[in-house]
Amino acid sequence: MEKQTYKYLDRVNSSADLKALRPSELKDYCAEVRDWIVRCCATNPGHLSSSLGAVEIAVALHYVYDFPQDSIVWDVGHQAYAHKIITGRREAFATQRTKGGIGGFPRMSEGDSFGAGHSSVSISAAFGMAEAARMTGEEKNVVAVIGDGALTGGLAFEGLNNAGASQTDLLVILNDNRQSIDTNVGALRKHLLRITSSHKYNRMKRCVWDGMSLTPRLRRLVQIAGRTIKRGLLNQSNLFESLNLRYFGPTDGHDVEGLVKTFARLKDIRGPKLLHVMTIKGKGYEPAEKGDPAVWHSPGRFDVATGEREPSGSGAAKYQYVFGRALLELARGDERVVGVTPAMATGCSMNILQREMPERCFDVGIAEGHAVTFSAGLAAKGMVPFCNIYSSFMQRAYDNVIHDVALQNLHVVMCLDRAGLVGEDGATHHGEFDLAYFRPIPNLRIAAPRNEQELRDMMYTAYRGKGPFVIRYPRGRAAGVEEGPMKELPIGRGEVLREGKDVALLTWGHTALDAAKAAERAESEGVGVFHVDMRWAKPLDEDILHRVGKEFKRVVTVEDGVVGGGVGSAVLEWLADHGYAPMVTRLGIGDEFVEQGTVAELKAQCGYDAEGIYRELTKGL
Repeated sequence: MEKQTYKYLDRVNSSADLKALRPSELKDYCAEVRDWIVRCCATNPGHLSSSLGAVEIAVALHYVYDFPQDSIVWDVGHQAYAHKIITGRREAFATQRTKGGIGGFPRMSEGDSFGAGHSSVSISAAFGMAEAARMTGEEKNVVAVIGDGALTGGLAFEGLNNAGASQTDLLVILNDNRQSIDTNVGALRKHLLRITSSHKYNRMKRCVWDGMSLTPRLRRLVQIAGRTIKRGLLNQSNLFESLNLRYFGPTDGHDVEGLVKTFARLKDIRGPKLLHVMTIKGKGYEPAEKGDPAVWHSPGRFDVATGEREPSGSGAAKYQYVFGRALLELARGDERVVGVTPAMATGCSMNILQREMPERCFDVGIAEGHAVTFSAGLAAKGMVPFCNIYSSFMQRAYDNVIHDVALQNLHVVMCLDRAGLVGEDGATHHGEFDLAYFRPIPNLRIAAPRNEQELRDMMYTAYRGKGPFVIRYPRGRAAGVEEGPMKELPIGRGEVLREGKDVALLTWGHTALDAAKAAERAESEGVGVFHVDMRWAKPLDEDILHRVGKEFKRVVTVEDGVVGGGVGSAVLEWLADHGYAPMVTRLGIGDEFVEQGTVAELKAQCGYDAEGIYRELTKGL
């Protein structure tokens, strides 16, 4: 990246450095922060437009509050790039999301107040910090910044409800850009729009702010009058004040000097309060500001001058596109088929169904638990819902899967996108636990395709079946096989890919591709490999396992997930239960959280890339 010289950016490495600037200089500093974010993300892709929209919020917060003595909790982290740059990570920011570089999300290990990669956690965490400060008598301010649709998550309202019932000092900043990754949906969006579009109310709010500079007694009277008139103007109580949070705003989130004044005033107001800030996603970089929000949320590499994005490459289709096309095909053939997604319609390609059959595609907002139970309700009345949730986000709906779907044996097809190692988003986003956490649940059938045709076939098999199904597949491109008509697969039956006599190699999903390369290489050196694509993690193919137990002394299992309690463990359990005792080596992710890097780098690190599998196959032979 070409070296740039900045008037202000180069001399700010902490909140203290930022405070040395005059308020009139902050606007230019914000422009330099934006330029640095754009330049870094152009060559080292990241979550661009959300952070561009939150630059002034971050700058004003650090100008008024004393970080790290005061705590700032950023929801998700998509908004936190300016915060990282202010807090001594300006140069390191060019390495974010790379192996060995800084994280793309807030991390306590890097000095952030709280780590977050999943949405809707900020208010609960910040309230806990504020309560801890109150109990220990510590003088500190705590701020939660929530946006990008995260307020649609139920946890956010649990935090608001709890905080509102207290007298604890807490500031919640609602960064309202009216976008998540896709356009925000639901009643909350309409409520916020009603608040922000009431001209009478906003004129009254300005009067309230003016009144705050008067004597305390008169200020209190003005505030009470403001709330009373506001209820009349809006024809209902403000949602946040109904939860007993003092509501301020809406205010311009790109007026940095105005935000500084507002934050300074709010520091002196005790108790739980919420500031509603209006921002523009992608602010300051025209291609992101004017372009498709879903694209510029995480655009990949692009040309800074033109905004032209680097082609994503040719070849095999991405698994998400295979899913989206297959779902539309199934929906065209059966009016009972519907799609459900928690705010990831574009990411999982359910937007393909959404465009053609919007009435049969349900984007429920960032609410994974609700997505699963809503799907259960649909299935209870005869529909066939395909509920697509990223694997790491499905963790948030675990009880809903057990209690509402599996226990009642409802016909819900849960498709887990981004299963296994996902790469640069790191530990918060790897879908490494699903095989282990779903395996013990009765009634579930769990499948993993090794290529795009198997994904299509597994979706068709799940559609034709009864009861709940889980289909997990990775992020990125599939194997490049030609897609044909969907066909039904026998449940619990694998496929032998290679015959051999020395070692049995059992794989699930796309790990079969690297394993096939390793098996071919091992065979060229005289090691006969019996390679099976097991397809099903539950139920296991017992005929295959009987043969493995009888004919082989060495078994290698490979899964794109944790080995502790994973599908390799299921094989070990089955073999032991049936009196077989081969030496079994399980390859996958160990007892650790894996940080970011490319998928290839991380598989090599964990030892289940083609080279790692080859080493295991040939060990001692």
